[in-house]
Amino acid sequence: MSQNVKNMIQGGIENGMDYIEYVTVLNELVSKGKTTGSEQSEQRIAHTKLNASRIRRIDKTVSIAEDQLKVFQNISEKQVWLVLLESWCSDGAQAIPVFNKVAKSTPKIELKIIMRDENPKLMDRFLTNGTRSIPKLLVSNEEGDLLHIWGPRPEVAAKMVEAYKEQYGKVDEKFKRELQIWYNKDGGKSIVDELIRMVSPL
Repeated sequence: MSQNVKNMIQGGIENGMDYIEYVTVLNELVSKGKTTGSEQSEQRIAHTKLNASRIRRIDKTVSIAEDQLKVFQNISEKQVWLVLLESWCSDGAQAIPVFNKVAKSTPKIELKIIMRDENPKLMDRFLTNGTRSIPKLLVSNEEGDLLHIWGPRPEVAAKMVEAYKEQYGKVDEKFKRELQIWYNKDGGKSIVDELIRMVSPL
């Protein structure tokens, strides 16, 4: 990893928000009928509002088993989990409360969140123009070395999307509703399972 990228990550960590700050900013956007970035479309504003309500719901319902939390608590060195996201991205709304629950239960993990436009260089480095709406989790050590990059759409959800697209040609509103129902039933389990697979080899 180049020193330039390392500096970008370190700058993102220093300027990133904690979970409470992020939720506060998200609620402020909702109250103003806005989203981040220049695309103030009605659809994205509606998604921002929906995601604020999803986070409130998931905050109350997410549950992580003690044996799963022990995996994270056994991490030997301090890590910073830096999340890059859009306010209107539903995958971020599903994942961030889970990240927060893990971080709150694990002294070695610090959660930091960067919304779009807060650090354009970091966004451009890790999110291409075609996938700017997909959040990325950058896991680094205290020195800013990048340990892992993870996209919070669970493998099982990604497979569901691909299977539906293969059968019907595109992801439509019907499927989006079905996927959201699945996310609600899943309760963050698949996200935690993938995070455990991610941190176990470290």
